[in-house]
Amino acid sequence: MPTEENTPEKRRLAQETKDERQVWYFLAYFLFGIHVIAFVMIYAVRHAK
Repeated sequence: MPTEENTPEKRRLAQETKDERQVWYFLAYFLFGIHVIAFVMIYAVRHAK
């Protein structure tokens, strides 16, 4: 008899939660990176000779 935290449903839910967290981290870093690039480009354009 499997213990409660080793049932396939619990394992699947835990894996899904982990995957979802990784997706949110990826999205956060991606959006942060886009803004950094945008600010650098704005700086470059404003300070161009």
